[in-house]
Amino acid sequence: MPLLARSALVGAALLACASPRGDRLPPPPAEAPSAAPAEGDDASTPAPRDDEDTAGYIRAHYDKREARIPMRDGVELHTAIYTPKDRGRRYPILMLRTPYGAAPYGPEAMPEGLGPSPLFVRDGYIFVVQDVRGRFLSGGAFVDMRPQLRPEHGPKDIDESTDAYDTISWLIDHVEGHNGRVGMWGISYPGFYAAAGMIRHHPALVAVSPQAPIADWYFDDFHHHGAFFLPHAFNFFARFGVKREGPTTEWPPRFDHGTPDGYQFFLDLGPLANADARHFHGAIAPWTDFVEHP
Repeated sequence: MPLLARSALVGAALLACASPRGDRLPPPPAEAPSAAPAEGDDASTPAPRDDEDTAGYIRAHYDKREARIPMRDGVELHTAIYTPKDRGRRYPILMLRTPYGAAPYGPEAMPEGLGPSPLFVRDGYIFVVQDVRGRFLSGGAFVDMRPQLRPEHGPKDIDESTDAYDTISWLIDHVEGHNGRVGMWGISYPGFYAAAGMIRHHPALVAVSPQAPIADWYFDDFHHHGAFFLPHAFNFFARFGVKREGPTTEWPPRFDHGTPDGYQFFLDLGPLANADARHFHGAIAPWTDFVEHP
């Protein structure tokens, strides 16, 4: 789906959590009219990219803090919180929970973008980006597509729904300037976490937009109608599936195929068992699951 159409759908879904006032954050400072191009200037020079404009806007109009938010079992999740500098009104909270890293890390490091599109940055939200349990700087153990708790679970049992609930509870109590309404969004894997947030959801969660979330690895993610999609699964988990040794801000190194010809690499790989025997050596848990449950 085109970005603008997708963003329009997200905007409609999150309209319920918008501020009652329709005003946006202040516009960027007006610039003096540019002079006529000097002789020899290329009139076709492209305008600055939108992400460059957005990055500057974020730096000018948002403050950042990082927090470690405690879950019901005592595990703390690393969370970055971006709050508009304009304290003249209250803002809805828009949260992204991700296994791909809440970068850039550090209280002074600002991102190039926030939210589903640059329009959200200018509309004004409190943006929250969180490392999910077991990823990057968050505590705990990571489980791919963590199963939901059974109804008879105990008070300290956890899943991605309880982590979303506990995060929202903390945000409502510890972040100033919000209007009491929270939205969640995510594309692909983060879409899974957005969808999980809807289950046994916090009362403040009023809008969720899971976009193309992973949901069934045996249908349309790593198995296409039952057929194992070898290159996609191998290349993804060769990096994403590496178990971390401890909290980190860094991705594991990219897998070295030993050749620029990926097609030839997989032709030469031979039987599926060779992937683990030659390369993974039992260290990639999801890959082991795929092989044991074809």
